[in-house]
Amino acid sequence: MVCKGKVAIIIGSERDQEFAERAASVLREHGVEYEIRVLSAHRNPVELSEYIDRSDADIFIAMAGLAAHLPGFIASRTSKPVIGVPLSVALGGLDALLSIVQMPRGVPVATVGINNAENAAYLALRILRLCGGVE
Repeated sequence: MVCKGKVAIIIGSERDQEFAERAASVLREHGVEYEIRVLSAHRNPVELSEYIDRSDADIFIAMAGLAAHLPGFIASRTSKPVIGVPLSVALGGLDALLSIVQMPRGVPVATVGINNAENAAYLALRILRLCGGVE
């Protein structure tokens, strides 16, 4: 696998923009191209599917709270790595964490700590280094 070195950061709501920016800051600091999109698995499923299909990103970072369907939705539609960031919207983020980490067999989602968008970006950097996408 040869990477272009691009990461798609997807959030389900504008209110999650702060976390997207945290991940973007880490990627920017390391010279990695990224794109931030607001696409909900619930409100924009068709647009989200189309975006996944046409995206030239090597890795998807998906941030979601509550039932946190976004990372699993993306992982079920691509063979590219998906990193889920559970967000603390209710129950201290535990609901989102458990939703993201408990994906069915064959639909893997790497999961970082609650609200830890920076670690998602650092994990993306490590993956990109493995496939030659960044130095």
